[in-house]
Amino acid sequence: AVYECLRGGLDFTKDDENVNSQPFMRWRDRFLFVAEAIYKAQAETGEIKGHYLNATAATSEEMIKRAACAKELGLPIIMHDYITGGFTANTSLAIYCRDHGLLLHIHRAMHAV
Repeated sequence: AVYECLRGGLDFTKDDENVNSQPFMRWRDRFLFVAEAIYKAQAETGEIKGHYLNATAATSEEMIKRAACAKELGLPIIMHDYITGGFTANTSLAIYCRDHGLLLHIHRAMHAV
């Protein structure tokens, strides 16, 4: 769906705030599929495309691991549900993102974990 939306004209898409790492859609697989979709859509359109990857997890360490994976894939935007993740986890993730050139979108749905 990400590819179709980006190829169809959208500039950005985002994970649903409820998407985390369910058995039917693990976070790492999702990140890889999204990266492939973005790069394919960019190559075909000649436009810059992006996606907000939900990095919310049960621990700060896991969220930072997900943020690092996004950066390695060349995907500079992540999303975090700060109510579910907690305020101190949000601060840790924000510092990591600032120090590593990532954009952090803060969501407040309270459903992601």
